[in-house]
Amino acid sequence: QVQLVESGGGLVQSGGSLRLSCAASGRTSSINNMGWFRQAPGKEREFVAAISWSGGHTDYADSVKGRFTISGDNAKKTVYLRMNGLKPADTAVYYCNADGYWSGRYYPHPSNWGQGTQVTVSS
Repeated sequence: QVQLVESGGGLVQSGGSLRLSCAASGRTSSINNMGWFRQAPGKEREFVAAISWSGGHTDYADSVKGRFTISGDNAKKTVYLRMNGLKPADTAVYYCNADGYWSGRYYPHPSNWGQGTQVTVSS
């Protein structure tokens, strides 16, 4: 079983920046991919970014390309999301996912989700 704990959310003005962190614990030895998703009120959860240590690549949703950067520490099974140029449309609960699989894009593991961290961007 994998436990994920996110941190770093908060309230920021439009154009501002935040850095989210997610640390995995428990059965982490098989984790080669981690990703970020978000869910705004009344909307479905959507992909934001993912990183593959085994494949050595990253992927981003079109809506965040050029503004968000995902990075991580494979040894610590920790992933970060640096968010610059935040917009009110980025307001959502951000969730971390681990040990999904990669086939053209990142598919989340159905069970390995964090509790989420709220990001609110004011205009």
